[in-house]
Amino acid sequence: MADTSFIPGPETARAYRDALGCFGTGVTVVTTGTPRGPLAITVNSFTSVSLDPPLMLWCPAKASLRHDAFVAAENFAIHVMAEDQLPLAKHFAAFGEDFSTAAWQPNELGAPALEGVIARFDCRRYASHPAGDHTIVIGEVARVTTRPGKGLIFKRGQYGGFLEQG
Repeated sequence: MADTSFIPGPETARAYRDALGCFGTGVTVVTTGTPRGPLAITVNSFTSVSLDPPLMLWCPAKASLRHDAFVAAENFAIHVMAEDQLPLAKHFAAFGEDFSTAAWQPNELGAPALEGVIARFDCRRYASHPAGDHTIVIGEVARVTTRPGKGLIFKRGQYGGFLEQG
C-alpha cells in the first residue's frame, strides 16, 4: 500500500483526524465542581508535562459548552478510565452535568472523584494557554490515587484494551 501525504487544512480535515487517530491514547474523564454542581468531560488529550513540579495537561475544545467552566476551574481531577468503564466515559462525553450513573464523592480539593478508575490525579490550576481551537489546561498535581487494572484505550475511532500476553 502506498503512503499518503497531504497538507493539513479545511479540505483535508477528515484525513488529518484519521492520521491523529493512528496514535492510541488512554481515555480520561476530567471533573470539577461548579456553582451548578459537578461537571465532567471525557478527553483523550492528556499528558504529563513535568515531574518537578508535577504538572499534567489536557485540552478542552473551545467549541465545547463545558470549555469555559473547565478553563476557569481552580481545581479539577483527571481520571484514567478502567477498561470496563466505557459506558461511563461515553456518558460523560455527552452529558457532563449528569452524575446520576456515577459513583463519586468530592476529593480533598472539592472536585468530584469517580470510583473504579485506575488512576486519579487531583490538580490545582497552574496555567492555561489558547491553542487554536482548543485550550491547553495545565494542572499541578496535589495527590495521586491508583489501583490495579487495565486502562481503556481509544484508537482509530474505536475503544478497547490490551490483549493478555500468553
